Amino acid sequence: MRAASPPLETLGPELLSRLPSAIQKPSYDRAALAPGMAHLGVGAFHRCHQAEYTDDLLSHRLDAWGVVGINIRPPRLAETLGSQGGLYTRLIRQDNHVEPRVIGSIARVVDSQDSAAPALDVLSSPEIELVTMTVTEKGYCHIPSSGALDLDHPDIVHDLANPTMPCSVPGILARALELRMASHGRPATLLSCDNIPTNGVILETVVQALASRRNNGLADWIAGNVAFPSAMVDRIAPATTPADIELVARRFGYHDAAVVVGEPFRQWVIEQKFAGRVPRWDLVGASFVGDVTPFEHLKMRVLNGAQTTLATLGVLAGLEHTSDAIADPLLADFVRRMLVDETLPTLMPVPGVAPLAYVEQCLGRLRNTAIRHRNHQIATDGSQKIVQRLLNPIRDRLAKGESIALLSVPVAGWMAYLIQASARFGKRWPVSDPYAGKAADIAEATGRDPEALVAGILAIDTIFDPGLAANRDFRRAVTSALDRLLSDDPMAAVKRSLEQSGSHRLKRPAQSA
Repeated sequence: MRAASPPLETLGPELLSRLPSAIQKPSYDRAALAPGMAHLGVGAFHRCHQAEYTDDLLSHRLDAWGVVGINIRPPRLAETLGSQGGLYTRLIRQDNHVEPRVIGSIARVVDSQDSAAPALDVLSSPEIELVTMTVTEKGYCHIPSSGALDLDHPDIVHDLANPTMPCSVPGILARALELRMASHGRPATLLSCDNIPTNGVILETVVQALASRRNNGLADWIAGNVAFPSAMVDRIAPATTPADIELVARRFGYHDAAVVVGEPFRQWVIEQKFAGRVPRWDLVGASFVGDVTPFEHLKMRVLNGAQTTLATLGVLAGLEHTSDAIADPLLADFVRRMLVDETLPTLMPVPGVAPLAYVEQCLGRLRNTAIRHRNHQIATDGSQKIVQRLLNPIRDRLAKGESIALLSVPVAGWMAYLIQASARFGKRWPVSDPYAGKAADIAEATGRDPEALVAGILAIDTIFDPGLAANRDFRRAVTSALDRLLSDDPMAAVKRSLEQSGSHRLKRPAQSA
């Protein structure tokens, strides 16, 4: 009988020197790291993006910043990153190519799911000069249509009643800044790295909304001592799967419970607006700029707009991954035409970027078959994403009297995705969205009537501002698309919109030179 193989050794500091030569590993002394920044939300994206940029700095001996990683929501870090001394394997994957690297910039990790106290201890420490965060759009507890703090959000209701024991991201940050003010008074920079337009403005708005309710001068202290730069981040990093962990074990011979996978492309554009020292990420590929807006519009409306479109329409078409959706000729034609004909004209110029080339680059990235990004994962929390990805360009188009024949379809696709998760439509799939319950109630009350469905969903003014919701052209286009998307042939809506768009092209008067 064949003897069982011995268990694989788990990644950790003691294994670093014995890793296979194929794996890039930290070349600096991790014991010498001085934790100077904290990160909220130590998920796959942070470990594939900001932590890698910091690792680059450390590897080039350009700084000695170490990261304290904090999770205030599941998963817990102790049994993964914590047990591995903050080390993890980052796999860059492009079709059949795999590039492994062990990242060492996370000096320690903190679980703060049960109580805010561990997070507050870190965030209020005088050694922490910078806090970055990737907490997803809904983590800001804001109203997507306006950017204001959602005072009805259950976590905010709790934090207003219990300001010293907060549970929301804005509440924890406000309390940490209050503790900083009361103890050492050192300034701090809070840097949002989430896909929200003017994310620094949104972060400042929600934090100050809570701070202004204190009667101790906190709001004024924040205004004078805390910076909230905006940032645009870009790298596709899907959720890690058991197959990714198995790949590391099989190919490289060790176990890593914290593997992350990303594409080769990465970008980070940061507003030059700091309250103190900041790592020189600009020396390793990031950009410090005066205005992030053109970059964030480009990325959110083109790449993220394409992702949301392919995800929701892909699910309706029965496709599992984004790469499957972009491989479908009809969907590929649709998303390219939507971006070129309707999205690009809404963008402001971006230095050094050719818009058409950027579209093709983004579509090429989405074709990467090694990045198994599930459509349902991308569609998660769609209500928090469609404003910047789809509704804002639609509003810009309508203001100029231009066609939205294509952009209206993914809006209807998002509606169809939520509606068909309701009991009335057979709960075709599970969804994770703050407005899933509201959409289900509307579906239960209206049934299959597309006009009633659209009217009910457009009445959610925290997503749709009243001016856009009342626009007859918008309502008509979305209603027509939704009617077809709820039929036995949902792709009929995609075909019809392309025909309408083509007709509009033919009727459009020639532009003067």
